Amino acid sequence: MPTRPDRSPNSSDPLSREVEAALEGVNLQELDESGRMPRKGSAKSNLVKGTVVGTSGDDVIVELGPRAQGVIKKTEFEELPQIGAVFEFSMHGMEDGLHLLSRKEAKALAAWDELSLGARVEARVTGQNTGGLELKVGPISAFMPASQVSLGREDDLHRFLGNTFECEVIELDPSKKRIVLSRRKVLESARDESRKQLMGALTPGQLVTGKVTRVESFGAFVDIGGGVEALLHVSQISRKRVENAADALKTGDQVRAMILEIKEGGKRIGIGTKQLEADPWDEASNRVGVGQVLTGKIVRLMEFGAFVELLPGIEGLLHVSQISKERVRKVQDVLKLGSEVSVRVLNVDSKQKRISLSRMDERGAVIGSEDSVEGAVIQEMLDKQGGGKVQTNLGSLFKKALEQKKK
Repeated sequence: MPTRPDRSPNSSDPLSREVEAALEGVNLQELDESGRMPRKGSAKSNLVKGTVVGTSGDDVIVELGPRAQGVIKKTEFEELPQIGAVFEFSMHGMEDGLHLLSRKEAKALAAWDELSLGARVEARVTGQNTGGLELKVGPISAFMPASQVSLGREDDLHRFLGNTFECEVIELDPSKKRIVLSRRKVLESARDESRKQLMGALTPGQLVTGKVTRVESFGAFVDIGGGVEALLHVSQISRKRVENAADALKTGDQVRAMILEIKEGGKRIGIGTKQLEADPWDEASNRVGVGQVLTGKIVRLMEFGAFVELLPGIEGLLHVSQISKERVRKVQDVLKLGSEVSVRVLNVDSKQKRISLSRMDERGAVIGSEDSVEGAVIQEMLDKQGGGKVQTNLGSLFKKALEQKKK
């Protein structure tokens, strides 16, 4: 019979340490005589075949061979056996010249011979302790660590009482009367198979529906079926700027997304939801025009300038050279993240999704400043006048502007 070497609590195997700790002071094999373990060699060596030859009161008489008979209680059979039926029995003593036989023990001994590491078995949950679940594999008691019950953590093991699971034998030690089972390995195997089938059907550009399982600042993990998780990066959530994924999504949300990339054989899948939204840049040229003065919000500060959100999903670059009449060494010294600023549109390139901005008017004055207002007044007066009085009026307007500035 295949066995696994004894492992001590000091083993480097985390599962072994967990099993040892969980079973400390617990005897899962408190079996009656019918559940005793084989004494020497194979379980089969402790079994004999016999033929039912009759009954006597509560007993069944069994012929074991020439001049050898045994007796067994009727209660050890599910139904009264027919004369001539052949069964396997175990012997555990003699009484009045008859061998005392057991069917239950024979089943238990045979069951041990049928077990092997990695084998799949049906097991019924019969109890619970602090470390996991107690189960029965036929007549044999077994143990399942809490970490091996499900794919995730289970806080309420009591709800599994009475259930029957398909499990994998992960430890087998007849000398210690120990069988350790794992339901998790069976579930993982089923999940991996489902994952393979799903991966074969996934392609970039495909639309999928999934459930948000976890949210981090950089994005959300989405179960798109079959235990396959994909990453919805914060930059792919919306056409509008999203700084933290938690501001837009929460665990349990249902999302519809597009598969953007599949890497490492499906271990890394990127998806996006903003691809399903209308692209605001499609109408950018109709909504933002050259020379237009707009108020926007500063959403990013870089060494070379600031990005200003003019409309939802549409940003423009305010280059450092267009921030002030004076030389700006650090953008952060002049502009603050999140603040509003008035800008003039210099250029719009919808195909490249680029808009160039300036914080200065046509005369080079900062929009909204005193210089800008004075320049606007002068321009307004020039537009109203014409002919020979232009030179005189222009000089007087500059003089008036200077006087107002001194005040």
